[in-house]
Amino acid sequence: MRGGAESAAGPESVGVSGKLDSNQLAAERTWLANERTLMAWVRTATAMISFGFTIFKFFEFEAARNADVHHGWLTPRNFARILVGIALTALVAAILQYRRALKRLKAQLEHKRLSAAEIVAALVAGFGILVWLSAIIRSW
Repeated sequence: MRGGAESAAGPESVGVSGKLDSNQLAAERTWLANERTLMAWVRTATAMISFGFTIFKFFEFEAARNADVHHGWLTPRNFARILVGIALTALVAAILQYRRALKRLKAQLEHKRLSAAEIVAALVAGFGILVWLSAIIRSW
């Protein structure tokens, strides 16, 4: 790294000359951009899971009122299953892409970071799986 000995404290890394290392700052910006991208996918998946669950519950409520809501193969339950399945697939793909990008970036980062975005993504994926299983189990 430029500037001689530096601390391993992260973004506040300062060389002997007192200047911030531009390579380290570039790596920090790239890591943050990767975090933002994963959070955007989490937001999208959450919206899709919520919408699928809402459609499922709305038509379940309508069916309880003796409304005829099951026409054809694309019933509200199947629509919810498909939408939640797409959301989970997209979220898993986003997590895998995040992990690949992080593996390439680790060489430039001075210390290991805990990713809040990855934790939230795992929690949303777990919630999505529960919603998806709920829609499947209730159909039996």
